[in-house]
Amino acid sequence: MAKPAPALDVVVVGAGIVGLAAAQKLRASGRAVTVIERGDIAGGASFGNAGAFAFSDILPLATSGKLRKVPGWLLDPLGPLSIPPAYFVTILPWLVRFWRAGWADRVRRSVAAQSAMMRLAASEMAAMVAAAGLGTMVRSDGSLELYETEAEFAASAPGWQARAEHGIGFEHVRGDRLAELQPGLAPRFVAGTFVPQWQTVSDPHRFATALSDHLRGAGTRFLAGEVVAVAPEEAGACVRLADGQALHAAAAVIAAGAWSKRLAAPLGDRIPLETERGYNTTLPPDAFDLHRQLIFGGHGFVITPLSTGIRVGGAVELGGLDLPPNYARAEAMLTLAKRFLPGLATAGGRQWMGFRPSLPDSLPAIGPSRASPHIVHAFGHGHLGLTQSAATGRLVTDFLCRQAPAIDVAPFSPQRFG
Repeated sequence: MAKPAPALDVVVVGAGIVGLAAAQKLRASGRAVTVIERGDIAGGASFGNAGAFAFSDILPLATSGKLRKVPGWLLDPLGPLSIPPAYFVTILPWLVRFWRAGWADRVRRSVAAQSAMMRLAASEMAAMVAAAGLGTMVRSDGSLELYETEAEFAASAPGWQARAEHGIGFEHVRGDRLAELQPGLAPRFVAGTFVPQWQTVSDPHRFATALSDHLRGAGTRFLAGEVVAVAPEEAGACVRLADGQALHAAAAVIAAGAWSKRLAAPLGDRIPLETERGYNTTLPPDAFDLHRQLIFGGHGFVITPLSTGIRVGGAVELGGLDLPPNYARAEAMLTLAKRFLPGLATAGGRQWMGFRPSLPDSLPAIGPSRASPHIVHAFGHGHLGLTQSAATGRLVTDFLCRQAPAIDVAPFSPQRFG
C-alpha cells in the first residue's frame, strides 16, 4: 500500500532572517511553507545585529593580516577577539580549521566564492525587498572604514586590491573629504575608505518582522515550538518537536542559526559550527549625527545609524551557547566609540548580546544533508546573515525545486569539512 503524501510541503526550522528569506523565496516559487520558531520571530542574531547589507565584505576572517593580530587580541580580554580560558580546549579544533582557512590558496578560493555569493545576495535582496514592500527600510548611504595610522591604512591595501579585482568600488579619502563623509571624527584618523554600495536597514529586527508580516499575508504558516530532530522519511522529512508532535513534510530547511549544529549531526553532517558572541549598545537616536555606518576594523566594531538609535557593536567572543554574557565587552566598545566620536552622548543605552553562527572558513553551509536531499541546511553565515539571507533563500529554493543553482555551490557544501 502506498504511503500517504506528507501533510505539509516545506517546513523551515528557524524564524531568523535566513529562515524568513528562505520562506519568502520558496513561497515565491509556489511552495507552501510552514515556519517553526521556538522563541520570538527574529529574536536571536537577527534582533540586534549591525543592520548592514555588506555586499563588499568578501574577505574571510582568517586573512594573514588578521591572523597576525590574533595573539595580541587574545591578550586583551575586552579586545576584538576573546576566548574564555575555560572554553579554549573545546574550541581548539575550530581554531585549527580557522588557521588553515588563512592559507593563501584557500583565501583566494574563499574570496572567489564569497564574491559570487555577494553578487547573488545583492540581486536577490533587491528582489525580496521589492516583493515585500520593504524599500523604505533600506538606506544607501555607504560605509566608511577608518584608520588611525598610515601603517594601518597601508596594511589594508591588499584587501582593497582583492575587492577591486572583483568589481567592488571604493574611494580612499583624507582631509576635507573624510570630514565631509562624517563630521565630528576625532583628529586621530589619518584616512578612510568609503564604500558607496554598502547599505543598511532602518532596524534589523523591524526589517525581519516586517518580512514575517508579509509572509503571513501571503499565506505562510508560523508555528511556535522547539524542534528537537529532523529526520528523513521515504516521502520527505519528519520534524519532531519537544512537545512530542511529529510533523511530516515533503521537505525541511534547517535555518536555526547557532543551534543548527545539534540538528545537523544526527543527519551525518558534523559541521564545525561555533558561535561568535556579539555585543552592542544602542544609544538614543540623537546621541550623535551619524551620516553612515562607520567601521573601525582595527578594533573590530562598527557604529550604525538606525531608526531606533545609534548602535555601537561588534567584536568576537568565542564562548559557546551556555556562558553568561560579559557586558563589559559592550562597555569597552562604547568607551572607544566616545574616544573616536568626541561628541557622542553615551547615556541611556540598551545593551545586547547575540549568537552569530560561524564556520571557520567564513562561508555558510548551504545544501542538502547527507541523509536526504529533502533536508537542506542553511546556516553558518557569521556576521553576514542579513547580507546573505536572500541569496541563501534562493539557493535553498534551487535545491528543493530541482533547479540548477544560481551559482557554484560547491564551496558552501555542508559536507566540505569531511
